[in-house]
Order: sequence, then structure tokens, then C-alpha cells
Amino acid sequence: MRVLVTGAAGFINGYLIPELLEAGHQVVGVDDFSKYGPTRRSYEDHPRYRFVEGDAKDVGLLRDLIRGCDQVVAAAAMIGGISYFHEFAYDLLAENERILASTFDAAIEGHRRGELRRIVVLSSSMVYESTSVFPTPEGAQLTSPPPVSTYGFQKLASEYFARGARQQHGLPYTILRPFNCVGLGERRAVRDTDVMSGNVKLALSHVVPDLVLKVLRGQDPLHILGDGSQVRCYTYGGDLAHGIRLAMESDAAIDEDFNLSTPTSTTVLDLAELIWRKVHGPDRPFAWVSDPPFEHDVQHRVPDVRKARDVLGFEATTTLSAMLDEVIPWIQAEAAAGRI
Repeated sequence: MRVLVTGAAGFINGYLIPELLEAGHQVVGVDDFSKYGPTRRSYEDHPRYRFVEGDAKDVGLLRDLIRGCDQVVAAAAMIGGISYFHEFAYDLLAENERILASTFDAAIEGHRRGELRRIVVLSSSMVYESTSVFPTPEGAQLTSPPPVSTYGFQKLASEYFARGARQQHGLPYTILRPFNCVGLGERRAVRDTDVMSGNVKLALSHVVPDLVLKVLRGQDPLHILGDGSQVRCYTYGGDLAHGIRLAMESDAAIDEDFNLSTPTSTTVLDLAELIWRKVHGPDRPFAWVSDPPFEHDVQHRVPDVRKARDVLGFEATTTLSAMLDEVIPWIQAEAAAGRI
């Protein structure tokens, strides 16, 4: 299989591309380095990988790159932490819609030529932002109130792009919703604004790296956004990449949508204490204070993962403790080098 991956320099794609290469697929990646600036990946010299620096809004470029491809992974997007939802409320909607329209225009043309077999849309758990059904099954995005944030609304729109292109142009799709990806490779975005949490500047406004950074820098008491009761399912990037690949390889995933996540839920307070213990050991008392939360800090996000298990044979198996054992030393090294 030959795959075009947009947003190739992004966080999840840093796991997905080597997963696809390891499975024997050919990959063409495109990215304009607008999020992190120029980056280099360990697999860039792989014989089955080709990287093209370019803008995913350039439909002519995408038309050329899609030639000869079986699938395209629509992953390029303006995306950031929770502070992004507020700082760039309009840009998140407008920029990502332009990217999607270009990607789908090129994909539809590739399908008409008889080459492209499917578009894979990386959506988000934020499409369930307003749901009250837990664990949340696929389909709840259609019966729940619409997302409140422009980011969540735009991600829901990406799913309507897929269904509209299928209905009008016959383009097959697969929609995938990652939940709270944790792993290596995510750095401070070029457009990130400075947000203070106590005496520490947030690195990414994503809960795991920011809590790790604050604990590593000795913040005591630890500042937590909100009261710490927010529930999340933290999923390892390598597990997500495996689930995405399984969906791409499965005919049963055509015209379907899947939650990709661990089923294990954790409160932010429990996460914070686990990080504290891994950094400081068992004897130092865990102390914390509550900071005012952001408006779009969803309180409960727990997916139903049975469909991915039953249809794709996918289960996320990496524990949160194992993720932190990998992430904490990496963040420590990145902070020491001044990259976070």
C-alpha cells in the first residue's frame, strides 16, 4: 500500500509513519513545519519514505502527491493544547477547514482516476465535547449537543466532509478518533502563547507534559487546572499508531468510525500524584493547589472502545505508568536542552 500522510511532522504521525513503514507500506509525507518549525525524524532516510515540504492547503501539490497512492491520511491541522482553543478560536476553524477542503478535493480527484481507494480522517475525541453518555460510543456525536469549542466543532465538521464526499462523489472513508495521546516528540508550538501555572510557564497546555515539567522544576505545591476531578483516558502514541494502521488495512473499516483509546480512565489528580511519585519517590508529601480551569476543559471523557476491538482487533495495552517511565526522562532531557 502507498499512503500520503498530511501533517507528517505532527505528533501522532511521528508514531504512525514508522508503524506503516515497519509493516511494509510506502509513505509520502507532506508538512510545512508551521507548528514546531523544521524537524528531523529518524526514519527520514528510510527507502520507502519520501518527505515533501509543502502546504496542505495547496490542492495542486496534493493532487500531484496523491497520484499512485492507495490511501491518504488527512492529519494536517492547526492544533495545540487547551490554551489554543481560546487564543486561536477563529483560526482553528478557518485554517483547518481550508486544509480539509484542499485534501478532500485532491482525494476526490484521485478516486475519480481509479487510484485512491480511501481517505482516512484523523478526527478527535473533542467531537464528544458535549456528550452526557459514558462510556461514549461511536454515534454519540450525532445525538449529543454540538461541541462548544470551535476546535471540537471543526473536528466534527471533518467527519461531515467524509460523509459528504462519500455521498456525492463515492469516496470511501474511515474516521478515527484518538483519545489523549501521550508519547515522545511533542514540543512547544511556534505560535504557543505564554501561559503561567504558578511559577512555571506551561510547555504545551497539554496535561501530561505540563504536569511533568512542573514537577521536574520542583513546583511545590503543584498547580492543577481545576479541582483535579477531570477524567481522561491517556493512550500511548504507539498504540494509537497501531490502531490507525489496522483500520487502514481493514476493508471492514471502510465507511466506519472508531474510537481509538485505552478503556482505563484516570483523574487529573491521580495522574498528578503518579507523576509526583515517579519524580520525587514515595516519601515526599504530595501537595497541590487548584488554579481556575479553562472554559473548554471537558470534565469527563471516557470512550466505548468495543467497536475497535471487535472490528479491528485493536486494544491499547500500554499502561499510564509505562508511558510516564518513557515520557518523564524525555521531557527532562528536552527541558535541559531548552527545547521545551
